[in-house]
Amino acid sequence: MNETQIVDIVGWIGAGLVILAYALVSIQKVESKSVAYQLMNLIGGILLIISSMYVKFYQSVLINVIWVAVAIVSIVVSRTKKE
Repeated sequence: MNETQIVDIVGWIGAGLVILAYALVSIQKVESKSVAYQLMNLIGGILLIISSMYVKFYQSVLINVIWVAVAIVSIVVSRTKKE
C-alpha cells in the first residue's frame, strides 16, 4: 500500500466518523454535548485535516481546524462543568 492510499483511507475514516457523529445526534442516540459525540468530531476532523493537507485542499483544512477547535472547546467546557 502506498502513501496516497493510506492518506485516502485516513480521509475516509475521518469522513465516516464525522458523518456517524451527526447521524447519531440526529437519531438521538447520543447527545450533542456528550464527550463521545465531540470525540468523534475531534478525531474525524483531525483525520480530515491530514488527508486535506496531503492533497493541498486548504479550504477543507481550514473548516476542519475550526471543527476540531469547537470539539476541543466543547470537551473542555464539559469537563470543567462536571468538576
